Amino acid sequence: MTGIGAAGGYGGLLLSAGPPGAERVHNWREAGQPVSRKPGPTRHTDTTSLENFLRPIVEQFGCDLEAADVTPAGRRRLLRVLVDRDGGISLDDIAEVTRAISKALDADDIMGEGAYTLEVSSPGVDRPLTLPRHWRRNISRLVAVTLTDDAKLTGRIKSASDEAAELDVDGKRRSVAYADVAKAKIQIEFNRTAGNDEKETPADGTVEEN
Repeated sequence: MTGIGAAGGYGGLLLSAGPPGAERVHNWREAGQPVSRKPGPTRHTDTTSLENFLRPIVEQFGCDLEAADVTPAGRRRLLRVLVDRDGGISLDDIAEVTRAISKALDADDIMGEGAYTLEVSSPGVDRPLTLPRHWRRNISRLVAVTLTDDAKLTGRIKSASDEAAELDVDGKRRSVAYADVAKAKIQIEFNRTAGNDEKETPADGTVEEN
């Protein structure tokens, strides 16, 4: 049995684990940090291989794998996985995905022999919009856009297709092709009213269980 605790980030869970046969970490300090025990040798994990390994696991829950990376965390490593889906993702959903990923990692050696901590969470509102689905999931939110010609604009996302998004910029509709976007980030709005298909989310970006 593997211990699960609340992550300090956005809508996430931390799970302290190791490779098959390794000693598990079940003790958690009051602040939620795992207690390390006898970490073994580590190895570099290729990001592309890791994402290819994790993607089908995440997709079986109707979610998209947004990112996965491994970084040093003291004597351990941190495997951070970002997942999301249309309509939003709850902590219960993330817990399910976390357990499935943990089980799959236990049966494979992709993480090598070193101890690691698994963190599964949903993207924060400050994550750049880089794919059409990111725009679609943020319909009704305010976005700041830098175009490839260095022009800047801020508008509210009204709709999003596979090729472009339609924004309300100062009361006027404007179509913005993704190919013309150099950078796009959602702007945090306090006391913002959620859209028709959107759950109310606290200003700090956390997702609450119902």
